[in-house]
Amino acid sequence: MKSSNFNKPIGISGLAAYVPPYRVWLEDWCNWTNSDWSKIREVVGRSFRVRGPNHSIYTMAANAVIRLIDQYDIDPSRVKFFGLGTESSTDNSIGAIIIKGMVDKAMEVRGKAPISRSCEVPEFKHACLGGVYGMKGAIRHLALDGAGSQAIVVCADIAEYAQGSTGEPTQGAGAVAMLLEENPKLAIVDLNKSGSASDYRIIDFRKPMVRFCGQGPSDTHHVQDFPVFNGKYSVTCYLDQTLNALSDMYEKRKLNSIRYLKSLRSLFLHRPYRRMPETGLALSYLFALSRGNENDKAELTSYCFKANINKDDLIKEMISKPDILDLAEPDKHQLEAYPMAMTVLKVFRSTDCYQKEVINKLYLGSNTMLDLGNLYTAALPAWMAAGFEQAIQKNSLSPGEEVLTLGYGSGDAAEIIPIFMAENWQEAAAKIDFAGAMKSTLDLNCEQYEMLRNGKCIKDLEYVAHNEFVIDCVGKNDDDNFSDFGIEYYRYIA
Repeated sequence: MKSSNFNKPIGISGLAAYVPPYRVWLEDWCNWTNSDWSKIREVVGRSFRVRGPNHSIYTMAANAVIRLIDQYDIDPSRVKFFGLGTESSTDNSIGAIIIKGMVDKAMEVRGKAPISRSCEVPEFKHACLGGVYGMKGAIRHLALDGAGSQAIVVCADIAEYAQGSTGEPTQGAGAVAMLLEENPKLAIVDLNKSGSASDYRIIDFRKPMVRFCGQGPSDTHHVQDFPVFNGKYSVTCYLDQTLNALSDMYEKRKLNSIRYLKSLRSLFLHRPYRRMPETGLALSYLFALSRGNENDKAELTSYCFKANINKDDLIKEMISKPDILDLAEPDKHQLEAYPMAMTVLKVFRSTDCYQKEVINKLYLGSNTMLDLGNLYTAALPAWMAAGFEQAIQKNSLSPGEEVLTLGYGSGDAAEIIPIFMAENWQEAAAKIDFAGAMKSTLDLNCEQYEMLRNGKCIKDLEYVAHNEFVIDCVGKNDDDNFSDFGIEYYRYIA
C-alpha cells in the first residue's frame, strides 16, 4: 500500500514560460487611440502580447510544458498529474488532455518516453484563479495517492477586450508551466498556512456563452472572447477579497497583521495591470495598521490628518464588512466599498513608507511584467518566474525565507499562499529562462494589430517557429459519416 506524504515538504521545483512574439507597445497604442500615455504608463504598463493566427491556449500551454521538460530534464513518465488552469477554453468537453497529447507527440518525435498513461488530466476554471487551484490540487495529489510522483500544472490564457473598452490596454497572451514534487528545489508551498476567501459578485467579470452567438468563422477560426465586466466594481471586488483572504490567514496562523506584513521582503500578487497589486498591498497595509499598537495607529492617524479623515471613523469603516454584492447595481457599481480608506490611501501613496512597504516589496520581476499585459491564470506564476530570475542577480532571497503570494479570480475568490525558498533555490531558478521566453518579438503597427484582433491572417508577419506547436488546421466536416467541425489539429515544429 502506497503511503501518503503528509509530513514531506511539497512545492515548486521549476517554472517555464511561453509568450507569442506579437507585441503592441502601449505608447503606440495610445497614439492610435488618442489615449493618455502618461496615465497608461503609470497605471497599466509598457506593452502587451497578442496571439497569432496559429496560436491557441492549447498550443501555448504545450510549448510552455515542452520548455519545462527540457529546462529541468524531466522524465515525463514520472508525471502522474497534469493540470490545466485557464479561463480561455475553446472546448467545453476536454482541456488538459489536448495538451498532454501534443507533449506526447513531441516526445515521440524526439525518441523519448511520453507522459505517464496513468496520469490525471483535470482542467481548473475560476477566472484568473484556475492555475492556483490547479497547483493546490496537484499538491494534494502529491500528498496522497500520487506520493512519490511528479505533477505539472500549466496556466494558459488569452486576455482580449473590446476595442475602446477600459480593458483594451490590459490585454495579453501566454502560458507558464510549473513542476511540482516532494522536496521541491525552488520553493515549498505550505497550504496549511494559507488563507481563502470567496463570494458571488454577479457582474464582476463574466464570460457568458451567449456572447458567442452570431460570431461567424474568421480566417484564423479564432473566437473573440471579450468579457462582460464593470471596471470600478471589479477593482472593489479584488480589494475586498484580498482583505478577506488575508484575514483568514492571519486568524489561522494567529499573526499580528502589521508585524507580519512588515517582516516580509517580497510579495507576488495577482497582476491584471501595474497599479492593481500596489493598491491591494497598500490597502492591506492600512487595514493592518488599524489593528496594530499605539505607534501603528499613530502612523495611520498621520495619513488620516493629511486626508482630512477622522481616524476613528476610518476604523469603524474598516470593520464594517460592507455588502459588496449590494453594489452590483447600475446606480451603485461605481461606488467605493471603503471610501474613507481609499481617500487615505491616496495620501499614503505620496509617502516614503509607501515606497518601502509597497513598491520595494513588489520590486522583484516588476519591470519585466510591464511588458506582458494581463495573462489571467498565468499572471501570478509569470511574475514569480520573472521575480525569482531577478532575485538571483540581486541575491535578494534567502533559503527558508517566506514569500507571500496572492492568487485572485474575479467573480470572485482569492487565495493567500505563503511559500518558503528551498535550500539551493538558485539552481532551480537559474533554469527558468524567463528572459529567453520574452526575447522573440514582432512589433505590430495599428493595421496589423486590428487584423490579428479580427482573426485575419497577415502574410508579412510570419516568424520562424522552433520547438513549438502551432495550429495546423481546423476541422470542417459535420455530417453523419465523420464529424470534426471546429476541432483544432496541431503540428510540431522541431
